[in-house]
Parts: sequence; structure tokens; C-alpha cells
Amino acid sequence: MARMIKLGFVTALTVVRFPLVLAFAAGAVLYTMRPSVPLFAVTFAMLVTSAVTDLFDGYFARKFSVQTALGAHMDPLMDKFFYLSTLPLLIFVAVQNGNTNHGIFLLIITILFLSRDQWVTFLRSIGAMDDVSGGAHWSGKVRTALNFPLICLIYLGEECPWQFIPPVVVYVFEAIGLAVNLLSAWIYTHRYWPSLKKAAALDQHH
Repeated sequence: MARMIKLGFVTALTVVRFPLVLAFAAGAVLYTMRPSVPLFAVTFAMLVTSAVTDLFDGYFARKFSVQTALGAHMDPLMDKFFYLSTLPLLIFVAVQNGNTNHGIFLLIITILFLSRDQWVTFLRSIGAMDDVSGGAHWSGKVRTALNFPLICLIYLGEECPWQFIPPVVVYVFEAIGLAVNLLSAWIYTHRYWPSLKKAAALDQHH
């Protein structure tokens, strides 16, 4: 019974990432219309909390020994929801603030980030036909560990009532995040390349 409670806690910690980031998105849109320091603080806190759950669900899953196949697939799904909710909103915020060039760069990042996720999902589906493990690779974990704080940093740089982060700092971290994203896509492609070649081969019986 105690183990089921622990499993429920870890699962809830994973799933709560999505409603938290949706609440952030709603608060961020409201902030663009009616800015106030308390609203920014609450909105930013929801974003950070949503991002932090990604660290703690895996930690507690290992600590409590309640790792499941469902949890292994649920975690990347929640990551996708996080990106889908935050990246388009960051573009909106940048353009709303008159930072068109930054908005264009964020658009490029959004397309590449979401494309990478869809590509990895495709590779895993091909690998599953070849009985290749669909577990997360270290490059994917590094990508998430870097990009979640990066998204928080971008929002902080764009909307914080006290502008203390130089734009160049945000641009540098965005470039690093983009490089890690491309590296992760290449590593996953290399990992599943044998399965891709096998799936692309003509059926010898026809």
C-alpha cells in the first residue's frame, strides 16, 4: 500500500507539470494586458515550479523505487506539453514588447525544438518494431535540464519588472540551448540508425 502511495505521488508530480504550465501561460497573457508585480511573481513562480517538477519526479521515482514503463513515457509527454505551452507564448511576449528580432529567433528555436521532439518520437516508434529500448538518452536529459531553466530565463528577461539581465546573456544561452537540441537530435538519429535502415529495406519476400 505504501509503495502505491509513493507511486501515486511520483505520478502526480509528473502530471502536474501540464496544469502548472497552462496556468503560467494564462497568467503571462493576462500580465501583458494588466501588468503588476504580484501577478508577475505568481506567474513566474508557476513557470519555475512546473520546470522544477521535471527534476523531482525522476529523483523520487528512483528514491522510492517506483519506476514504471508508463512513467518513462509520461515524463517526455509532459515535457512536450511544457514546450508547446511556453515557446509560442515567449514569441508572443517578445513581439508584444517590440523585440521583433528576438521573436524571430524564438520562432526558429520553437520550430527546431518541436521538430526534434517529433523526430525522436518517430525514431522510438521505428525502434519499437526492432525491440530497441525507447528509454531516454543522456543527451535528452541534458537538453531538458538546460532548456527548462532557459525558458524561465527568457521569460524573466522579457517580462521582469526590474530589467537586470543583459539581452546578450539570454542570446548566448539560447544559442547553447539550440546547439544542444541539434546535438540531441543527431545522437538519437545515430542510435536508431540501424533500425531506420532495417525499416527502409525492401521486403525480400516480394
